[in-house]
Amino acid sequence: MSNGILALLSLLPIISVAVFLVMLRWPASRAMPISYVVAVLLSLFVWQIPFVKVMAASVNGLIDAIELIYIIFGAILLLNTLQESGAIQSIRKGFSDITPDRRIQVIIIAWLFGSFIEGSAGFGTPAAVAVPLMVGLGFPAMAAVVSGMIIQSTPVSFGALGTPMLTGVFTGLADDEAVMAYASQLGMDHLELVSFIAAKVALLHAIAGTFIPLILVCVMTQFFGKNKSFIEGMKIWKFAIFAAFSMTIPYVLVARYLGPEFPSLFGGLIGLAIVVTAARKGFLMPNEDEIWVFPERSEWDSLWIGRFEMEEKQFEGPGMSLSKAWMPYIIVAGLLILTRLPQLPLLDMLRGSVATFSVSDIFGTTIGQSVQPFYSPAALFITVSIITYFLHGMDTRSYVNAWKTSARTMLSAGAALVFTVPMVQVFLNSDGGSAGYQQMPIELAEGVAALAGDAWPFFSTFIGGMGAFVAGSNTISNMMFSLFQFGVGERIGADPTWIAALQAVGGAAGNVICVHNVVAASAVVGLIGREGEVIRKTLMVFVYYALFTGAIGYGIVATAKGSMFNIGYILAGLIVLCAIAIITRYGAAKASTVTN
Repeated sequence: MSNGILALLSLLPIISVAVFLVMLRWPASRAMPISYVVAVLLSLFVWQIPFVKVMAASVNGLIDAIELIYIIFGAILLLNTLQESGAIQSIRKGFSDITPDRRIQVIIIAWLFGSFIEGSAGFGTPAAVAVPLMVGLGFPAMAAVVSGMIIQSTPVSFGALGTPMLTGVFTGLADDEAVMAYASQLGMDHLELVSFIAAKVALLHAIAGTFIPLILVCVMTQFFGKNKSFIEGMKIWKFAIFAAFSMTIPYVLVARYLGPEFPSLFGGLIGLAIVVTAARKGFLMPNEDEIWVFPERSEWDSLWIGRFEMEEKQFEGPGMSLSKAWMPYIIVAGLLILTRLPQLPLLDMLRGSVATFSVSDIFGTTIGQSVQPFYSPAALFITVSIITYFLHGMDTRSYVNAWKTSARTMLSAGAALVFTVPMVQVFLNSDGGSAGYQQMPIELAEGVAALAGDAWPFFSTFIGGMGAFVAGSNTISNMMFSLFQFGVGERIGADPTWIAALQAVGGAAGNVICVHNVVAASAVVGLIGREGEVIRKTLMVFVYYALFTGAIGYGIVATAKGSMFNIGYILAGLIVLCAIAIITRYGAAKASTVTN
Protein backbone atom coordinates (compact mmCIF):
# COMPACT_ATOMS: atom_id res chain seq x y z
CA MET A 1 0.00 0.00 0.00
CA SER A 2 1.37 3.45 -0.92
CA ASN A 3 2.54 6.01 1.65
CA GLY A 4 -0.19 8.40 0.55
CA ILE A 5 -3.01 5.93 1.17
CA LEU A 6 -1.53 4.87 4.49
CA ALA A 7 -1.27 8.52 5.51
CA LEU A 8 -4.93 9.10 4.64
CA LEU A 9 -6.02 6.00 6.54
CA SER A 10 -3.94 7.09 9.55
CA LEU A 11 -5.76 10.39 9.47
CA LEU A 12 -9.21 8.80 9.83
CA PRO A 13 -9.33 8.70 13.66
CA ILE A 14 -8.40 12.39 13.72
CA ILE A 15 -10.93 13.21 10.99
CA SER A 16 -13.65 11.45 12.97
CA VAL A 17 -12.82 13.66 15.98
CA ALA A 18 -12.92 16.78 13.80
CA VAL A 19 -16.24 15.84 12.20
CA PHE A 20 -18.22 14.61 15.18
CA LEU A 21 -16.70 16.59 18.04
CA VAL A 22 -15.87 19.91 16.38
CA MET A 23 -18.08 20.25 13.29
CA LEU A 24 -21.22 18.44 14.44
CA ARG A 25 -20.64 19.52 18.07
CA TRP A 26 -21.32 16.13 19.55
CA PRO A 27 -20.26 15.69 23.18
CA ALA A 28 -16.99 13.83 23.66
CA SER A 29 -18.90 11.01 25.34
CA ARG A 30 -20.52 10.28 21.94
CA ALA A 31 -17.79 11.36 19.51
CA MET A 32 -14.80 9.65 21.11
CA PRO A 33 -16.28 6.10 21.05
CA ILE A 34 -16.57 6.50 17.26
CA SER A 35 -12.95 7.61 17.01
CA TYR A 36 -11.94 4.66 19.18
CA VAL A 37 -13.82 2.20 16.96
CA VAL A 38 -12.18 3.70 13.83
CA ALA A 39 -8.71 3.30 15.38
CA VAL A 40 -9.47 -0.29 16.43
CA LEU A 41 -10.77 -1.28 12.97
CA LEU A 42 -7.73 0.23 11.25
CA SER A 43 -5.41 -1.56 13.65
CA LEU A 44 -7.10 -4.93 13.17
CA PHE A 45 -7.84 -4.96 9.46
CA VAL A 46 -5.31 -2.62 7.81
CA TRP A 47 -2.28 -2.66 10.11
CA GLN A 48 -3.20 -6.26 11.05
CA ILE A 49 -2.32 -5.82 14.71
CA PRO A 50 -3.17 -8.90 16.83
CA PHE A 51 -6.46 -8.53 18.68
CA VAL A 52 -4.79 -9.10 22.06
CA LYS A 53 -2.42 -6.19 21.43
CA VAL A 54 -5.31 -3.88 20.56
CA MET A 55 -7.09 -4.91 23.74
CA ALA A 56 -3.89 -4.49 25.75
CA ALA A 57 -3.52 -0.95 24.37
CA SER A 58 -7.15 -0.28 25.31
CA VAL A 59 -6.62 -1.48 28.87
CA ASN A 60 -3.48 0.64 29.05
CA GLY A 61 -5.61 3.60 28.03
CA LEU A 62 -8.21 2.83 30.68
CA ILE A 63 -5.51 2.91 33.34
CA ASP A 64 -4.40 6.32 32.04
CA ALA A 65 -8.03 7.49 32.10
CA ILE A 66 -8.37 6.46 35.75
CA GLU A 67 -5.24 8.46 36.56
CA LEU A 68 -6.77 11.50 34.86
CA ILE A 69 -10.03 11.12 36.79
CA TYR A 70 -7.94 10.91 39.96
CA ILE A 71 -6.30 14.25 39.11
CA ILE A 72 -9.68 15.82 38.29
CA PHE A 73 -11.03 14.73 41.67
CA GLY A 74 -8.05 16.21 43.51
CA ALA A 75 -8.34 19.54 41.70
CA ILE A 76 -12.07 19.82 42.37
CA LEU A 77 -11.63 18.80 46.00
CA LEU A 78 -9.07 21.54 46.62
CA LEU A 79 -11.30 24.18 45.04
CA ASN A 80 -14.36 22.99 46.99
CA THR A 81 -12.33 23.03 50.18
CA LEU A 82 -11.32 26.65 49.55
CA GLN A 83 -14.91 27.53 48.75
CA GLU A 84 -16.19 25.98 51.97
CA SER A 85 -13.47 27.64 54.06
CA GLY A 86 -14.10 31.13 52.66
CA ALA A 87 -10.71 31.39 50.96
CA ILE A 88 -12.18 31.86 47.47
CA GLN A 89 -14.13 34.88 48.66
CA SER A 90 -10.93 36.47 49.98
CA ILE A 91 -9.01 35.65 46.77
CA ARG A 92 -11.82 37.17 44.72
CA LYS A 93 -11.66 40.33 46.83
CA GLY A 94 -7.88 40.40 46.47
CA PHE A 95 -8.14 40.44 42.68
CA SER A 96 -10.87 43.06 42.85
CA ASP A 97 -8.56 45.23 44.95
CA ILE A 98 -5.97 45.05 42.14
CA THR A 99 -8.68 45.54 39.52
CA PRO A 100 -12.15 44.14 38.85
CA ASP A 101 -11.22 44.05 35.15
CA ARG A 102 -11.55 40.43 34.01
CA ARG A 103 -9.07 40.97 31.17
CA ILE A 104 -6.29 41.78 33.62
CA GLN A 105 -7.33 38.93 35.90
CA VAL A 106 -7.22 36.32 33.12
CA ILE A 107 -3.71 37.41 32.09
CA ILE A 108 -2.46 37.13 35.67
CA ILE A 109 -4.15 33.80 36.42
CA ALA A 110 -4.05 31.94 33.10
CA TRP A 111 -0.94 33.32 31.39
CA LEU A 112 1.39 33.95 34.35
CA PHE A 113 0.20 31.72 37.18
CA GLY A 114 -0.66 29.02 34.64
CA SER A 115 2.83 29.21 33.11
CA PHE A 116 4.40 28.86 36.55
CA ILE A 117 2.27 25.79 37.34
CA GLU A 118 3.07 24.34 33.90
CA GLY A 119 6.77 24.78 34.59
CA SER A 120 6.36 23.10 37.97
CA ALA A 121 4.21 20.11 37.06
CA GLY A 122 3.00 20.07 33.44
CA PHE A 123 0.76 17.25 32.18
CA GLY A 124 -2.46 19.27 32.38
CA THR A 125 -1.91 20.51 35.93
CA PRO A 126 -2.41 24.21 35.00
CA ALA A 127 -5.94 23.39 33.89
CA ALA A 128 -6.53 21.53 37.14
CA VAL A 129 -5.35 24.57 39.14
CA ALA A 130 -6.02 27.73 37.13
CA VAL A 131 -9.32 26.78 35.47
CA PRO A 132 -11.27 26.02 38.68
CA LEU A 133 -9.68 29.06 40.32
CA MET A 134 -11.12 31.27 37.56
CA VAL A 135 -14.54 29.66 38.00
CA GLY A 136 -14.25 30.31 41.72
CA LEU A 137 -13.60 33.97 40.95
CA GLY A 138 -16.77 34.23 38.88
CA PHE A 139 -15.66 33.36 35.34
CA PRO A 140 -18.13 31.33 33.25
CA ALA A 141 -16.92 27.74 33.08
CA MET A 142 -16.53 27.87 29.28
CA ALA A 143 -14.48 31.08 29.47
CA ALA A 144 -12.22 29.55 32.12
CA VAL A 145 -11.61 26.37 30.09
CA VAL A 146 -10.94 28.25 26.83
CA SER A 147 -8.53 30.59 28.63
CA GLY A 148 -6.78 27.68 30.31
CA MET A 149 -6.33 25.94 26.96
CA ILE A 150 -5.03 28.98 25.05
CA ILE A 151 -2.02 29.41 27.33
CA GLN A 152 -1.15 25.71 26.93
CA SER A 153 1.33 26.69 24.22
CA THR A 154 4.33 28.86 25.10
CA PRO A 155 5.19 27.30 28.50
CA VAL A 156 4.50 23.67 27.54
CA SER A 157 7.87 22.74 25.98
CA PHE A 158 9.48 23.36 29.37
CA GLY A 159 6.68 22.01 31.53
CA ALA A 160 7.30 19.65 34.43
CA LEU A 161 10.86 20.92 34.79
CA GLY A 162 11.69 20.45 31.12
CA THR A 163 10.23 16.95 30.65
CA PRO A 164 9.13 17.46 26.99
CA MET A 165 12.74 18.30 26.15
CA LEU A 166 14.74 16.20 28.63
CA THR A 167 12.55 13.12 28.21
CA GLY A 168 10.68 13.68 24.95
CA VAL A 169 13.38 15.03 22.63
CA PHE A 170 16.22 13.32 24.51
CA THR A 171 14.60 9.89 24.22
CA GLY A 172 13.38 10.51 20.68
CA LEU A 173 16.92 11.26 19.46
CA ALA A 174 18.75 8.76 21.66
CA ASP A 175 21.03 6.03 20.28
CA ASP A 176 20.84 7.20 16.67
CA GLU A 177 24.18 7.20 14.87
CA ALA A 178 23.36 10.14 12.62
CA VAL A 179 22.29 12.25 15.61
CA MET A 180 25.41 11.39 17.58
CA ALA A 181 27.61 12.11 14.56
CA TYR A 182 25.97 15.52 14.15
CA ALA A 183 26.44 16.27 17.87
CA SER A 184 30.11 15.30 17.60
CA GLN A 185 30.56 17.75 14.74
CA LEU A 186 29.26 20.48 17.04
CA GLY A 187 31.53 19.29 19.88
CA MET A 188 28.57 18.27 22.02
CA ASP A 189 27.31 15.18 23.77
CA HIS A 190 23.69 14.08 23.54
CA LEU A 191 22.43 16.14 26.50
CA GLU A 192 24.24 19.25 25.29
CA LEU A 193 22.61 18.82 21.88
CA VAL A 194 19.16 18.69 23.49
CA SER A 195 19.96 21.85 25.48
CA PHE A 196 21.14 23.47 22.24
CA ILE A 197 17.81 22.60 20.61
CA ALA A 198 15.95 23.81 23.71
CA ALA A 199 17.44 27.30 23.39
CA LYS A 200 16.05 27.48 19.84
CA VAL A 201 12.69 26.21 21.07
CA ALA A 202 12.56 28.98 23.67
CA LEU A 203 13.33 31.65 21.06
CA LEU A 204 10.58 30.44 18.72
CA HIS A 205 8.11 30.25 21.61
CA ALA A 206 9.01 33.74 22.81
CA ILE A 207 8.32 35.23 19.39
CA ALA A 208 4.95 33.52 18.98
CA GLY A 209 4.10 33.95 22.67
CA THR A 210 4.35 37.74 22.38
CA PHE A 211 0.75 37.86 21.15
CA ILE A 212 -0.75 35.06 23.28
CA PRO A 213 -1.96 37.26 26.21
CA LEU A 214 -3.53 39.67 23.70
CA ILE A 215 -5.18 36.82 21.80
CA LEU A 216 -6.35 35.45 25.15
CA VAL A 217 -8.23 38.61 26.14
CA CYS A 218 -9.60 39.17 22.63
CA VAL A 219 -11.02 35.66 22.52
CA MET A 220 -12.59 36.23 25.93
CA THR A 221 -14.24 39.55 25.04
CA GLN A 222 -15.32 38.28 21.62
CA PHE A 223 -17.06 35.15 22.86
CA PHE A 224 -18.00 35.96 26.46
CA GLY A 225 -18.61 39.70 26.54
CA LYS A 226 -21.97 41.40 26.46
CA ASN A 227 -21.04 43.19 23.23
CA LYS A 228 -19.24 40.20 21.63
CA SER A 229 -16.42 42.53 20.62
CA PHE A 230 -12.75 41.64 20.26
CA ILE A 231 -12.06 45.40 20.29
CA GLU A 232 -12.72 45.40 24.03
CA GLY A 233 -9.78 43.01 24.36
CA MET A 234 -7.59 45.09 22.03
CA LYS A 235 -7.98 48.13 24.28
CA ILE A 236 -5.53 46.69 26.82
CA TRP A 237 -2.93 45.72 24.19
CA LYS A 238 -0.16 47.61 25.98
CA PHE A 239 -0.71 45.69 29.22
CA ALA A 240 -1.03 42.38 27.33
CA ILE A 241 2.26 42.88 25.44
CA PHE A 242 3.93 44.01 28.67
CA ALA A 243 2.72 40.84 30.41
CA ALA A 244 3.98 38.74 27.49
CA PHE A 245 7.50 40.22 27.65
CA SER A 246 7.54 39.99 31.45
CA MET A 247 7.31 36.22 31.05
CA THR A 248 9.12 35.52 27.75
CA ILE A 249 12.29 37.57 28.29
CA PRO A 250 13.35 35.76 31.49
CA TYR A 251 12.05 32.56 29.86
CA VAL A 252 14.52 32.88 26.95
CA LEU A 253 17.40 33.91 29.21
CA VAL A 254 16.85 30.96 31.54
CA ALA A 255 16.69 28.54 28.60
CA ARG A 256 19.91 29.98 27.20
CA TYR A 257 21.95 30.05 30.39
CA LEU A 258 20.35 27.54 32.82
CA GLY A 259 18.98 24.86 30.50
CA PRO A 260 15.58 23.29 29.80
CA GLU A 261 14.42 22.64 33.37
CA PHE A 262 13.36 26.11 34.49
CA PRO A 263 12.29 28.48 31.64
CA SER A 264 8.54 28.21 32.21
CA LEU A 265 8.80 28.00 35.99
CA PHE A 266 11.06 31.05 36.35
CA GLY A 267 9.44 32.90 33.45
CA GLY A 268 5.99 32.52 34.99
CA LEU A 269 7.18 33.37 38.50
CA ILE A 270 9.24 36.41 37.49
CA GLY A 271 6.47 37.59 35.17
CA LEU A 272 3.92 37.17 37.96
CA ALA A 273 6.00 39.32 40.33
CA ILE A 274 6.56 42.03 37.70
CA VAL A 275 3.00 42.21 36.40
CA VAL A 276 1.19 42.06 39.76
CA THR A 277 3.47 44.78 41.16
CA ALA A 278 2.92 46.94 38.07
CA ALA A 279 -0.85 46.36 38.17
CA ARG A 280 -1.03 47.39 41.83
CA LYS A 281 0.71 50.63 40.91
CA GLY A 282 -1.70 51.23 38.04
CA PHE A 283 0.87 50.78 35.27
CA LEU A 284 -0.88 50.48 31.86
CA MET A 285 -4.15 49.65 33.65
CA PRO A 286 -7.54 50.60 32.16
CA ASN A 287 -9.31 53.64 33.55
CA GLU A 288 -12.29 53.16 35.85
CA ASP A 289 -14.72 53.96 33.04
CA GLU A 290 -13.07 51.28 30.85
CA ILE A 291 -13.32 48.36 33.28
CA TRP A 292 -14.51 45.20 31.51
CA VAL A 293 -16.44 42.45 33.28
CA PHE A 294 -18.69 39.62 32.20
CA PRO A 295 -22.40 40.33 31.77
CA GLU A 296 -24.71 39.57 34.65
CA ARG A 297 -25.01 35.87 35.34
CA SER A 298 -28.67 35.89 34.30
CA GLU A 299 -27.51 36.92 30.80
CA TRP A 300 -25.00 34.10 30.37
CA ASP A 301 -25.50 31.65 27.54
CA SER A 302 -26.43 28.22 28.89
CA LEU A 303 -23.42 26.76 27.03
CA TRP A 304 -21.08 28.79 29.26
CA ILE A 305 -22.23 27.16 32.47
CA GLY A 306 -20.88 23.87 33.78
CA ARG A 307 -22.59 21.38 36.03
CA PHE A 308 -20.11 22.35 38.71
CA GLU A 309 -20.92 25.88 39.78
CA MET A 310 -19.78 27.60 42.92
CA GLU A 311 -22.49 29.10 45.08
CA GLU A 312 -21.90 32.35 46.93
CA LYS A 313 -21.47 31.51 50.60
CA GLN A 314 -21.97 34.07 53.30
CA PHE A 315 -19.41 34.25 56.09
CA GLU A 316 -19.66 36.32 59.21
CA GLY A 317 -16.82 38.48 60.44
CA PRO A 318 -14.06 40.39 58.62
CA GLY A 319 -13.15 37.51 56.35
CA MET A 320 -9.93 35.58 55.83
CA SER A 321 -6.66 37.37 55.22
CA LEU A 322 -5.38 37.27 51.66
CA SER A 323 -2.12 35.56 52.63
CA LYS A 324 -3.99 32.84 54.50
CA ALA A 325 -6.42 32.38 51.61
CA TRP A 326 -3.60 31.99 49.08
CA MET A 327 -1.52 29.73 51.33
CA PRO A 328 -2.98 26.43 49.95
CA TYR A 329 -1.98 27.43 46.40
CA ILE A 330 1.44 28.48 47.63
CA ILE A 331 1.81 25.09 49.33
CA VAL A 332 0.72 23.33 46.10
CA ALA A 333 3.32 25.24 44.08
CA GLY A 334 6.01 24.57 46.67
CA LEU A 335 5.24 20.86 46.86
CA LEU A 336 5.17 20.57 43.08
CA ILE A 337 8.69 21.97 42.93
CA LEU A 338 10.03 20.01 45.90
CA THR A 339 8.66 16.71 44.64
CA ARG A 340 10.02 17.15 41.12
CA LEU A 341 13.56 18.34 41.72
CA PRO A 342 15.90 15.38 41.06
CA GLN A 343 18.38 16.79 43.57
CA LEU A 344 15.95 16.17 46.45
CA PRO A 345 15.07 12.77 47.97
CA LEU A 346 11.30 13.29 47.69
CA LEU A 347 11.37 12.49 43.97
CA ASP A 348 12.87 9.04 44.55
CA MET A 349 10.50 8.37 47.43
CA LEU A 350 7.36 9.16 45.41
CA ARG A 351 8.55 7.38 42.26
CA GLY A 352 10.50 4.54 43.83
CA SER A 353 9.66 0.86 43.59
CA VAL A 354 7.65 0.90 46.82
CA ALA A 355 5.45 3.77 45.54
CA THR A 356 5.10 2.40 41.99
CA PHE A 357 2.43 -0.08 40.97
CA SER A 358 3.20 -1.81 37.68
CA VAL A 359 1.20 -3.89 35.26
CA SER A 360 3.53 -5.51 32.75
CA ASP A 361 2.93 -7.68 29.68
CA ILE A 362 -0.80 -6.99 29.51
CA PHE A 363 -2.49 -10.02 27.87
CA GLY A 364 0.97 -11.42 27.11
CA THR A 365 2.02 -8.40 25.01
CA THR A 366 4.93 -6.02 25.57
CA ILE A 367 2.52 -3.27 26.62
CA GLY A 368 2.72 -2.33 30.27
CA GLN A 369 1.82 0.47 32.62
CA SER A 370 3.24 1.94 35.81
CA VAL A 371 1.14 4.00 38.19
CA GLN A 372 2.64 6.33 40.77
CA PRO A 373 -0.34 7.58 42.79
CA PHE A 374 1.73 9.50 45.34
CA TYR A 375 3.67 11.37 42.62
CA SER A 376 0.48 12.40 40.81
CA PRO A 377 -0.63 16.04 41.23
CA ALA A 378 -3.85 14.59 42.61
CA ALA A 379 -2.01 13.37 45.71
CA LEU A 380 -0.70 16.89 46.29
CA PHE A 381 -4.15 18.42 45.83
CA ILE A 382 -5.69 15.99 48.32
CA THR A 383 -2.83 16.51 50.78
CA VAL A 384 -3.19 20.28 50.58
CA SER A 385 -6.96 19.96 50.97
CA ILE A 386 -6.41 18.10 54.26
CA ILE A 387 -3.84 20.72 55.35
CA THR A 388 -6.37 23.44 54.50
CA TYR A 389 -8.96 21.82 56.77
CA PHE A 390 -6.67 22.53 59.73
CA LEU A 391 -5.05 25.71 58.39
CA HIS A 392 -8.38 27.45 57.84
CA GLY A 393 -10.05 25.99 60.92
CA MET A 394 -12.90 24.41 58.96
CA ASP A 395 -15.79 22.59 60.58
CA THR A 396 -16.15 18.90 59.76
CA ARG A 397 -19.57 19.26 58.13
CA SER A 398 -18.30 21.77 55.56
CA TYR A 399 -15.26 19.66 54.77
CA VAL A 400 -17.33 16.50 54.29
CA ASN A 401 -19.58 18.47 51.96
CA ALA A 402 -16.51 19.41 49.88
CA TRP A 403 -15.65 15.71 49.46
CA LYS A 404 -19.22 14.75 48.51
CA THR A 405 -19.56 17.52 45.94
CA SER A 406 -16.19 16.66 44.41
CA ALA A 407 -17.04 12.96 44.12
CA ARG A 408 -20.28 13.73 42.26
CA THR A 409 -18.47 15.99 39.80
CA MET A 410 -15.69 13.46 39.23
CA LEU A 411 -18.10 10.69 38.23
CA SER A 412 -19.53 12.77 35.38
CA ALA A 413 -16.06 13.10 33.81
CA GLY A 414 -15.48 9.41 33.19
CA ALA A 415 -17.71 8.77 30.16
CA ALA A 416 -15.57 10.71 27.69
CA LEU A 417 -12.19 9.79 29.12
CA VAL A 418 -12.77 6.02 29.05
CA PHE A 419 -12.85 6.20 25.23
CA THR A 420 -10.55 9.18 24.58
CA VAL A 421 -7.41 7.76 26.18
CA PRO A 422 -7.82 4.15 24.92
CA MET A 423 -8.20 5.56 21.38
CA VAL A 424 -4.87 7.34 21.84
CA GLN A 425 -3.17 4.16 23.01
CA VAL A 426 -4.54 2.08 20.12
CA PHE A 427 -3.36 4.76 17.69
CA LEU A 428 0.13 4.86 19.21
CA ASN A 429 0.53 1.08 19.56
CA SER A 430 -0.24 0.32 15.93
CA ASP A 431 3.22 -0.95 14.96
CA GLY A 432 4.39 -4.56 14.79
CA GLY A 433 1.42 -5.88 12.82
CA SER A 434 1.72 -8.55 10.16
CA ALA A 435 1.17 -5.89 7.45
CA GLY A 436 4.60 -4.52 8.34
CA TYR A 437 3.54 -0.88 8.55
CA GLN A 438 4.92 1.64 11.01
CA GLN A 439 2.62 3.06 13.68
CA MET A 440 -0.14 5.32 12.39
CA PRO A 441 1.34 8.71 13.39
CA ILE A 442 4.65 7.89 11.69
CA GLU A 443 2.91 6.74 8.51
CA LEU A 444 0.94 9.98 8.51
CA ALA A 445 4.09 12.06 8.94
CA GLU A 446 5.91 10.10 6.20
CA GLY A 447 3.08 10.81 3.78
CA VAL A 448 3.14 14.55 4.52
CA ALA A 449 6.94 14.68 4.25
CA ALA A 450 6.84 13.03 0.82
CA LEU A 451 4.51 15.78 -0.42
CA ALA A 452 6.18 18.72 1.33
CA GLY A 453 9.80 18.38 0.19
CA ASP A 454 11.86 21.52 0.88
CA ALA A 455 8.76 23.24 2.29
CA TRP A 456 8.82 20.82 5.24
CA PRO A 457 9.51 23.49 7.94
CA PHE A 458 6.01 24.85 7.28
CA PHE A 459 4.57 21.41 8.05
CA SER A 460 6.88 20.32 10.87
CA THR A 461 5.03 22.32 13.53
CA PHE A 462 1.68 20.93 12.38
CA ILE A 463 3.03 17.36 12.61
CA GLY A 464 4.24 18.07 16.15
CA GLY A 465 0.84 19.53 16.95
CA MET A 466 -0.93 16.52 15.48
CA GLY A 467 1.13 14.26 17.75
CA ALA A 468 0.10 16.23 20.83
CA PHE A 469 -3.52 16.49 19.64
CA VAL A 470 -3.75 12.71 19.51
CA ALA A 471 -1.45 11.69 22.36
CA GLY A 472 -2.41 14.44 24.78
CA SER A 473 1.23 15.14 25.52
CA ASN A 474 4.02 17.26 24.06
CA THR A 475 6.46 14.76 25.59
CA ILE A 476 4.92 11.81 23.71
CA SER A 477 4.78 13.82 20.48
CA ASN A 478 8.48 14.62 20.81
CA MET A 479 9.33 10.99 21.54
CA MET A 480 7.40 9.88 18.44
CA PHE A 481 8.58 12.46 15.96
CA SER A 482 11.91 14.03 17.04
CA LEU A 483 14.10 11.50 15.23
CA PHE A 484 11.81 11.54 12.19
CA GLN A 485 11.94 15.36 12.06
CA PHE A 486 15.72 15.37 12.54
CA GLY A 487 16.06 12.93 9.63
CA VAL A 488 13.80 14.98 7.34
CA GLY A 489 15.92 18.04 8.15
CA GLU A 490 19.06 16.22 7.02
CA ARG A 491 17.36 14.92 3.86
CA ILE A 492 16.30 18.40 2.71
CA GLY A 493 19.70 19.91 3.55
CA ALA A 494 18.43 21.99 6.48
CA ASP A 495 19.90 22.40 9.95
CA PRO A 496 18.22 19.39 11.66
CA THR A 497 18.35 21.04 15.08
CA TRP A 498 16.00 23.77 13.85
CA ILE A 499 13.61 21.15 12.46
CA ALA A 500 13.70 19.28 15.78
CA ALA A 501 13.02 22.59 17.54
CA LEU A 502 10.01 23.20 15.29
CA GLN A 503 8.72 19.76 16.26
CA ALA A 504 8.91 20.64 19.96
CA VAL A 505 7.21 23.99 19.42
CA GLY A 506 4.43 22.44 17.34
CA GLY A 507 3.98 19.71 19.93
CA ALA A 508 3.50 22.37 22.60
CA ALA A 509 1.01 24.30 20.46
CA GLY A 510 -0.97 21.10 19.87
CA ASN A 511 -1.97 21.12 23.53
CA VAL A 512 -4.27 24.07 22.75
CA ILE A 513 -6.62 21.76 20.82
CA CYS A 514 -5.77 18.40 22.38
CA VAL A 515 -8.97 16.44 23.01
CA HIS A 516 -7.38 14.67 25.97
CA ASN A 517 -6.63 18.00 27.73
CA VAL A 518 -9.90 19.67 26.72
CA VAL A 519 -11.92 16.78 28.17
CA ALA A 520 -9.92 16.86 31.40
CA ALA A 521 -10.09 20.65 31.79
CA SER A 522 -13.80 20.68 31.02
CA ALA A 523 -14.45 17.89 33.48
CA VAL A 524 -12.74 19.82 36.29
CA VAL A 525 -15.48 22.46 36.13
CA GLY A 526 -18.30 20.16 35.05
CA LEU A 527 -18.44 21.42 31.46
CA ILE A 528 -19.40 17.99 30.17
CA GLY A 529 -20.49 17.55 26.55
CA ARG A 530 -19.18 20.86 25.21
CA GLU A 531 -15.61 19.88 24.40
CA GLY A 532 -16.14 20.54 20.69
CA GLU A 533 -17.18 24.12 21.46
CA VAL A 534 -13.92 24.65 23.31
CA ILE A 535 -11.83 23.33 20.41
CA ARG A 536 -13.75 25.51 17.93
CA LYS A 537 -12.68 28.55 19.94
CA THR A 538 -9.04 27.50 20.33
CA LEU A 539 -8.39 26.04 16.86
CA MET A 540 -7.36 29.35 15.28
CA VAL A 541 -4.91 29.92 18.12
CA PHE A 542 -3.19 26.65 17.22
CA VAL A 543 -3.17 27.56 13.51
CA TYR A 544 -1.64 30.96 14.31
CA TYR A 545 1.02 29.43 16.52
CA ALA A 546 2.01 26.58 14.20
CA LEU A 547 1.92 28.73 11.04
CA PHE A 548 3.85 31.65 12.55
CA THR A 549 6.64 29.50 14.04
CA GLY A 550 6.71 27.30 10.93
CA ALA A 551 7.18 30.39 8.76
CA ILE A 552 9.99 31.64 10.99
CA GLY A 553 11.61 28.20 10.86
CA TYR A 554 11.38 28.12 7.07
CA GLY A 555 12.93 31.59 6.92
CA ILE A 556 15.83 30.56 9.15
CA VAL A 557 16.49 27.39 7.13
CA ALA A 558 16.26 29.24 3.79
CA THR A 559 18.59 31.99 5.03
CA ALA A 560 21.19 29.38 5.96
CA LYS A 561 21.02 28.19 2.36
CA GLY A 562 21.69 31.74 1.11
CA SER A 563 18.13 32.97 0.49
CA MET A 564 17.57 35.97 2.74
CA PHE A 565 14.37 37.04 0.95
CA ASN A 566 12.11 34.00 1.22
CA ILE A 567 8.48 33.04 1.63
CA GLY A 568 8.98 32.13 5.29
CA TYR A 569 10.12 35.58 6.38
CA ILE A 570 7.53 37.18 4.11
CA LEU A 571 4.71 35.22 5.74
CA ALA A 572 6.04 35.80 9.26
CA GLY A 573 6.42 39.49 8.47
CA LEU A 574 2.86 39.66 7.16
CA ILE A 575 1.57 38.08 10.37
CA VAL A 576 3.44 40.68 12.44
CA LEU A 577 2.29 43.53 10.19
CA CYS A 578 -1.31 42.31 10.45
CA ALA A 579 -1.00 42.24 14.23
CA ILE A 580 0.44 45.78 14.27
CA ALA A 581 -2.27 47.01 11.89
CA ILE A 582 -5.04 45.50 14.04
CA ILE A 583 -3.51 46.97 17.21
CA THR A 584 -3.13 50.37 15.53
CA ARG A 585 -6.63 50.29 14.12
CA TYR A 586 -8.52 48.95 17.11
CA GLY A 587 -6.23 49.39 20.11
CA ALA A 588 -7.35 52.95 20.65
CA ALA A 589 -10.85 52.51 19.19
CA LYS A 590 -13.83 53.43 21.29
CA ALA A 591 -15.46 50.21 22.45
CA SER A 592 -18.52 49.82 24.62
CA THR A 593 -17.73 48.84 28.20
CA VAL A 594 -19.68 46.59 30.48
CA THR A 595 -19.75 47.68 34.09
CA ASN A 596 -21.31 46.40 37.25
